[in-house]
Amino acid sequence: MAKTPTPHIGAKLGDIAETVIMAGDPLRVKKMAETFLENPVLFNQVRGMLGYTGTYNGKRVSVMGHGMGIPSISIYTYELFNFYGVKSIIRVGSAGSIHPDLHIGDLAIAMGACTDSNYAAQFELPGTYAPIANFDLLRAAADECERRGFHYKVGNVFSADAFYSENAHNDKWINMGVMAVEMEIAALYMNAARSGNRALGICTISDNIITGEATTAEERQNSFTNMMEVAFSLV
Repeated sequence: MAKTPTPHIGAKLGDIAETVIMAGDPLRVKKMAETFLENPVLFNQVRGMLGYTGTYNGKRVSVMGHGMGIPSISIYTYELFNFYGVKSIIRVGSAGSIHPDLHIGDLAIAMGACTDSNYAAQFELPGTYAPIANFDLLRAAADECERRGFHYKVGNVFSADAFYSENAHNDKWINMGVMAVEMEIAALYMNAARSGNRALGICTISDNIITGEATTAEERQNSFTNMMEVAFSLV
């Protein structure tokens, strides 16, 4: 492992738990720390990307922001996996539905993540890589949704490189069975695979790209707690 702190995380080795639950919005991370963690300790505020370590049901766990898009999450998860000894990362975030059975507030559990990003090119693979979740985390998350009665779907998401895209081609992703659009999970799964660790993405549907249904930024920050409950059950 490299020397810590890293350029982007101000923690020392040992400050971060082996399981980290991550969200794009640092304020969502702050809410998770205040809601779920016992005795949370702030370990990072570099660039405003808050991170806390505490306990949940007696188990040590960390929560941290990862920012928006593949370049941002790839930096933070690379450093967590490779420099801080993190073994599992669970992303909780928002996604836009392109599936008729996924509505606002429903959960999308990403079994796989398609992408238009060039992130995998660095690995110089002789073909197209398919980023997938860790099956044990995936199965446990689906079981927890069933137990709690949460409406969810398991399937493929699309990790888009552009939020404002001039050629989104959503109809083509729909034709291939993709259920939702977000911006980070593909890189998370690639970094987990390359470092030999575990990852899972759980998203709450915040809008429907087809129908135009949408939520506010405040609702996304404060009310999407079902996915957090599922994520903390995996610790």
